[in-house]
Amino acid sequence: MDGDLVTPGGIVVPERAISWRFSRATGPGGQGVNTADSRDELVADLTELVAPEPVAERVRAVLGDSIRIVARAERSQLRNRQAALQRLAERLDAAARRRPPRTPTRPTRGSVQKRLETKRRRSRVKDARREPKDPEA
Repeated sequence: MDGDLVTPGGIVVPERAISWRFSRATGPGGQGVNTADSRDELVADLTELVAPEPVAERVRAVLGDSIRIVARAERSQLRNRQAALQRLAERLDAAARRRPPRTPTRPTRGSVQKRLETKRRRSRVKDARREPKDPEA
């Protein structure tokens, strides 16, 4: 639990960049809910990431300079801390993934024909609203 967080993708979040806040949670736990601070709030400073510069910039572009994760599903503070760290690692790795470039595609022949037919139909509707032209003018 102590020490730096290393994600499966190789991103390192130093321990000094992670801060914790604990409070009372709602939900399961019986009367212990009223006394135990089992809700965890993790705040990670993403400017402190140890990763190759392009990866760190991609993560900060997606998530910002800090990220806040709240875990309160478990009855135990320890399990909520583990869940918060796991979620942080997943979010960082997902943000670090490079998106494949989009390859532009041509519209299908059917979609072009459908669009043109819709335009013709709309044009006929608008033509029907006009006053008839005066043949002598």
